[in-house]
Amino acid sequence: MALKGLSYDYLSIHLAKGEQLQDSFTQLNSDALVPMLEIDGLRLTQSLSIIEYLEETRPLPALLPKDAAGRARVRALAQSIASEIHPLNNLRVLKYLSHTLKLDEESKNVWYKHWVRQGLQAFEKQLSASPAGAYCHGDTPTMADCALVPQIFNGQRFKVDFTGLDKTMSVFNACMELPAFQQSQPSACPDFEA
Repeated sequence: MALKGLSYDYLSIHLAKGEQLQDSFTQLNSDALVPMLEIDGLRLTQSLSIIEYLEETRPLPALLPKDAAGRARVRALAQSIASEIHPLNNLRVLKYLSHTLKLDEESKNVWYKHWVRQGLQAFEKQLSASPAGAYCHGDTPTMADCALVPQIFNGQRFKVDFTGLDKTMSVFNACMELPAFQQSQPSACPDFEA
């Protein structure tokens, strides 16, 4: 939303407190996940679906390249994050590891770091085949950058080793120089708790 310059009302759903499981939210979103966007009389869920909808209805600035091969590449990069990394570090998965499987905090964190790092190593290899530029695909941020940045913040929170992920971290740092990413980072959210 920030990259496209769209205004919005931010409503907090505190995942750690289980607010996503309250009837008032599950009646709106049966997945009980965030984000959810109400726009144009619709309720949209899943980050990449939301980005695709915004791209189709509010195309400028574009978050997908103009050429079909570029769009496919950016979508593949975004899906690598959304499908291969994020589900494994989702709060409900981490809670399952702790509460149901009874992993201690250290074991859970080792598990987390392993899967996130493995996913980011694959992402790093994919980036090496990208067109030259500051971002995941060239010199403008794309859907892939929007998927990457939150996962780096999650990885930082769990102290993932980013050694050897030079291109990935360079892209992250380039994104964080942009006001849109700065205003959307976790510490800038109205409900941030340190």
